[in-house]
Amino acid sequence: MSGEWWEPKQTESDQPRRRTPRRWRDKFREAIRGVKRGVRGHSSFFVHFFFAALALTAALVLQCDRIELCLIVGCIGFVLTAELFNSAIETMFHGLDAESKARIRGCLDIAAGAVLLAGITAAVIGTLIFGHHLWAMLHLYE
Repeated sequence: MSGEWWEPKQTESDQPRRRTPRRWRDKFREAIRGVKRGVRGHSSFFVHFFFAALALTAALVLQCDRIELCLIVGCIGFVLTAELFNSAIETMFHGLDAESKARIRGCLDIAAGAVLLAGITAAVIGTLIFGHHLWAMLHLYE
């Protein structure tokens, strides 16, 4: 028995509104804006960009093959992505009140640890790739 007096009446305003889907162009615009905000707001990106340019230059000079170049570009993307996540967490953290900051300070340490781990992983992979080419150039082994 619907329509009884104890049942709440549904009005048009109670109905969930359908959101219009966002266009892809808008999604990409927002994503690019997010990358810009992350890069501009944190000075550590300049260090990452410097080492990324250094790694790509070394890969071209040492004539790394496609697989090695893909590994290097993947490592660069891995480190920059970790740094963007860290920047997002830092930005959120700075907007909190003092009580909330005290409770979730460990999140910042975890995010920074993720960037450190990504950087160490990239450094190990870079050392393996570039070390192999440098040793071959210096004829230390054949």
